[in-house]
Amino acid sequence: MSDGARAVAYYRDGLGAEEVYRLEDGGRVMVAQLKVGGAAFWVQEDAANAPEQGGRGAVRMIVSVDDPDAWFARAVSAGATQVAAVHDAHGWRTGRVTDPFGHDWEFSKELEPRP
Repeated sequence: MSDGARAVAYYRDGLGAEEVYRLEDGGRVMVAQLKVGGAAFWVQEDAANAPEQGGRGAVRMIVSVDDPDAWFARAVSAGATQVAAVHDAHGWRTGRVTDPFGHDWEFSKELEPRP
């Protein structure tokens, strides 16, 4: 199984993402669209730009969700590593993890919506 297919499976099964679209070539995911908590994102295999093994990636995905504590717990139980525990800061409830592919995810909710 390719890294793209493994990533899509992790996001779908581990984070509860909905797979919306997938284009494959010989079992390799060329591109796939998923949604987490209503927020759409895309996965594309790109070995030349992959994060270093065990290192932090150059991209952090910040996903606004209704319950950041639940999303954070689900990600960790599915194999993500905690970077910053869920906490309140600057008007947001937020926590950050690194997924098994080296990408950071921040699950956040605005505590008092702006007018």
